[in-house]
Amino acid sequence: MAQYSVLIVDDDIKLVQLLKTYFDKEGFITYTAGDGLDALLAVREKKPDIMVLDLMLPGLDGWDVCRRIRRDNDLPIIMLTARDEESDRLVGLEIGADDYVTKPFSPKEVVARAKVILRRTRKAVVQNEPIRAGGLTIDLERHQVTIGSQLVDLTPTEFKLLELLAGNAGKVFSRLQLVEQTQGYTFEGYERTIDAHIKNLRRKLEPSPKEPQYILTVYGIGYKFAGGGDE
Repeated sequence: MAQYSVLIVDDDIKLVQLLKTYFDKEGFITYTAGDGLDALLAVREKKPDIMVLDLMLPGLDGWDVCRRIRRDNDLPIIMLTARDEESDRLVGLEIGADDYVTKPFSPKEVVARAKVILRRTRKAVVQNEPIRAGGLTIDLERHQVTIGSQLVDLTPTEFKLLELLAGNAGKVFSRLQLVEQTQGYTFEGYERTIDAHIKNLRRKLEPSPKEPQYILTVYGIGYKFAGGGDE
């Protein structure tokens, strides 16, 4: 495995040290921060490959940190939260997190999820021609999406989801299939989070998110990519 770097952000010093120990054992370069402002500074200066971010931080909380990073950075983010409400998890995903872990958790699981996300986002894509549908262009080699000449900022998970759907236009995927093929694993309750990612994609890609042209809902089953204008 290539040597990756991780930024762990939490004000619980013992938890940070525990996670650092596990990431260090797996060969990661590990950076740490204890609050939101230090986290933003570390992202700019250290340029980590992935971030593990606690939501409940002093001063600038995890939600605000995630929002600020997503303005101009596609850094993969795993959120840590002590909250077990589905709405809290969905908010985290809607503002750009790629995954979440609810406390208490296994440090091994956090490291495993980080590895899956990094393999998925860093995997070299071999494809000569971009995927085009209407005014939408998905350049897999450059990992870019444009509408006309306008570049669209997607999170790594959003891009992977769009790549899967658009690369299999017309095929219907269940939520469970989308989880398995974009995340590489499944766990209870995660199927619902696919809806949050789809909502984000429609908001960013569709001329009218409430009347989507590209990503269509197949009621009772899941989603499919229509290629624009396909009903």
